[in-house]
Amino acid sequence: MSGEYQFRIADSYTPATLPMERLAEYMTALARLLGEGAHVHFQAIIPGSVRLKARVDEPAQLKVRERVYAVRDGGGPKDARKAYDALDELLRKDNASGALAGDDGAIIIPFPGRTRSEPLVFGPFRQDSTLDGQIFRIGGKDDTKHVHIRDGAMEFTDLVASESIALRLRHHLFGATLRFHGEGTWFRHGDGTWELKSFRINDFEELEDRPLSEVVASLRKVKGSTWREVPDPIRELLEDRHGNGDAN
Repeated sequence: MSGEYQFRIADSYTPATLPMERLAEYMTALARLLGEGAHVHFQAIIPGSVRLKARVDEPAQLKVRERVYAVRDGGGPKDARKAYDALDELLRKDNASGALAGDDGAIIIPFPGRTRSEPLVFGPFRQDSTLDGQIFRIGGKDDTKHVHIRDGAMEFTDLVASESIALRLRHHLFGATLRFHGEGTWFRHGDGTWELKSFRINDFEELEDRPLSEVVASLRKVKGSTWREVPDPIRELLEDRHGNGDAN
């Protein structure tokens, strides 16, 4: 079983022109792609177009092989896929393309780099928006304070607030879930997903810490409410809160 891999950077740098800082970025991303950090070693830079040679210790060879082939097939662990994206982005910025090959020279993973078509992105769109979350960080030395919030597994770190609002928010640090009102700057990707780039907090309110079943029961008691006709109201509320592909 092969214990060596080569990562090739084509049509850009040579070993003599590749900056050390850039080399370190490539090596870091390549190490993350291969995984098994204690058993993967940098071996050489091969002359010609830049080729980084890595050697894998025998006990880890099978795991590394399964990892890189899974990435090749569009799967693999999340950190390995992120490493692939990082390598491809470095190549694109360097106007290069690349490939990961085995010690026999056969390409395992091609990296389009500069030939990769840019994904469609629309925006920015600025609109009044709301976000829900728990504050886990407030900081900033100037008059604008940066606020980081968490909503389940999602984190939003691009919120800003005035100093006066930040002073009010500090009492809720690691506290109850808040609803933030403000102006959001959004981008819409070609696959229909929305990405929040920034959010200026204008106001906020503390949400009631009540089970969803109680909220639904209260809504159904309201005269004229249509919630009685909704077959799965809890799912409807969750989709409304977390979004179903549209910006809030």
